Amino acid sequence: MVSLGPTEGGNGSAVGMKRSGEEMDGAVKFLVYGRNGWIGSLLGDLLKKQGAEYEYGTARLEDRAAILADIERVKPTRILNAAGVTGRPNVDWCESNKQTCIRGNVLGTINLADVCEQKGIHMTYYGTGCIFHYDESFPQGSGKGFTEADTPNFTGSYYSHCKAMTENLLGAYNHVLTLRVRMPIVQDIMFPRNFITKIIKYQKVIDIPNSMTVLPELLPYSLEMSRRALTGVMNFTNPGAISHNEILQLYREYIDPEFTWENFTVEEQAKVIVAPRSNNLLDTARMKGEFPELLDIRQSLITHVFEPLARNKEEVGQNVQRMREEFRAAA
Repeated sequence: MVSLGPTEGGNGSAVGMKRSGEEMDGAVKFLVYGRNGWIGSLLGDLLKKQGAEYEYGTARLEDRAAILADIERVKPTRILNAAGVTGRPNVDWCESNKQTCIRGNVLGTINLADVCEQKGIHMTYYGTGCIFHYDESFPQGSGKGFTEADTPNFTGSYYSHCKAMTENLLGAYNHVLTLRVRMPIVQDIMFPRNFITKIIKYQKVIDIPNSMTVLPELLPYSLEMSRRALTGVMNFTNPGAISHNEILQLYREYIDPEFTWENFTVEEQAKVIVAPRSNNLLDTARMKGEFPELLDIRQSLITHVFEPLARNKEEVGQNVQRMREEFRAAA
């Protein structure tokens, strides 16, 4: 259940929890961008389930006139921006498609934010937390996480470079909440964008603890934050970090006790990818302040992913085994 505890604005100042007249009357209306994307489609499903009033935008975000036409047509009180370019099959795609990455992840997002500012409409932006990396000041295993106020220190991939630039530029706008999503996870471990799916199909994985976002738990909170009109930056992850091995061990415990995998080093991984990957721990004090009932990453994975999957573990295990075999055959 979503808590209605005290909130903070983007600058850390207290914001009262009293609802505005439109919210108390149930007149909040969402305009959602990213219909064809993963998070955008999940938002539509969630809004429909909640009985919320919403419509998807049809504009390409680089087209200001089309955005204005969407706003005139829908007359939203909140905008959810889950549009963007991550690349297929992964962010390596952005290394050779830099102009498209800029249009989709920088220009379009800033254009929409600028329109929202001029129209006085709150925008929630589903960004990324893959703009930080463990270093001497934030060493792996120290428990010290990057806060919302910390400056991004990872630009190893062009995708992360563009996303960090966008987050910085969005700081100039007063009506924007930027959510730092990391390694998003859902229950469907056959879905290719799911972080668990990505690692479970490989025979070799690295083993580094990371902050992650369990979408079934956190997406409803994002809608509540939009309704509250929170602003600034939010580390949108479950508290704590979990490693690749720990996730696969949960899979073995709950689904397939015969499941095996191997580890390799970051240096070995670098030989099979184009761009380096971000690994980090994000501080979730602000998120926990808003939603004290938020589960830590391990418990959230058990509650929202592995326990539900275990109800049909034989079928799940067979599907995963088939996926691994197909992946190896195609490699």
